[in-house]
Amino acid sequence: MPEPVLTVNGLRKFFTVKRGFPRVRTVTVRALDGISFHVRDGEAFGLVGESGCGKSTAGRAGLRLVEPDGGEIVFKGENVVTASKARMRELRRKLQFIFQDPYASLNPRRRIGKALIEPMRVHGVAGRAECEERARALLAEVGLPDNAMLRFPHEFSGGQRQRIGIARALTLEPELLVADEPVSALDVSIQAQILLLLQRLQERRKLAFIFISHALGVVRYFCQRMAVMYLGRIVETGPIPAIFREPLHPYTRMLRDASPVPDPQVKVVMLRIEGEVPSAANPPPGCHFHTRCPHVMPLCREVYPEWRQIDDERGVACHLHTT
Repeated sequence: MPEPVLTVNGLRKFFTVKRGFPRVRTVTVRALDGISFHVRDGEAFGLVGESGCGKSTAGRAGLRLVEPDGGEIVFKGENVVTASKARMRELRRKLQFIFQDPYASLNPRRRIGKALIEPMRVHGVAGRAECEERARALLAEVGLPDNAMLRFPHEFSGGQRQRIGIARALTLEPELLVADEPVSALDVSIQAQILLLLQRLQERRKLAFIFISHALGVVRYFCQRMAVMYLGRIVETGPIPAIFREPLHPYTRMLRDASPVPDPQVKVVMLRIEGEVPSAANPPPGCHFHTRCPHVMPLCREVYPEWRQIDDERGVACHLHTT
């Protein structure tokens, strides 16, 4: 079994926000409340959950695009949290990010060639001529023509801009990519093309992925293992086939049952996801999911369940499996 390329232990990130009018009060949002997971070399690991559960914050904090408030992020034996600015700059060559909105992540006044060449020049990868050659090769690898080098972001479609974002993430030859909802803003047909592209790149370059998505069908297709997040905490982890076959946490089951099955021969009655995600600034006491859980017990309203490791691969935080 491949060794972990990234290990996250007890990661925490809190934000303070001001609420109320006319009397303003400061509240703390526990975006990440002690999450732990690991990503193996060459593996695609999914982070799933509804909007507001902390998935994107986990991805950004994992690369220190936002500074964590506690915990460890260990990349190939080195604690990223305590790395100096100079060392972090070196590590960023191996840790790259693919953003959800490709247009917002590109400078509208900068030609695509310059957007690809600049990271290589800043990190001293090669001279200008070689950087240009590498940029053209990257564009070809993601399915774009040479003349894309001279064009601006607004001249491309959404799918093409996401291909450019992927090419830019590959400029420094990374080992781990964090893809934050990379296909959610695209049409379904374009989503399939981008997923196929990412899959080919993973196989060809032996990349590890943290793949963030609210769509379980996408994660099921692309990833080998996943973690399910709810209100800043991980409630279940395990291999994709096992989780889809027999979810352990009621929230995971709810997400699975509301997810379409991409097979016209299989008749499935999709269930609605009931209720709203509570505010992370004022989460319910006990198990945060108890306000929506069909199996709620008195204990759930009072005590947050401890993490239980079911076997080497699967774990869950639910009183149904701890009592």
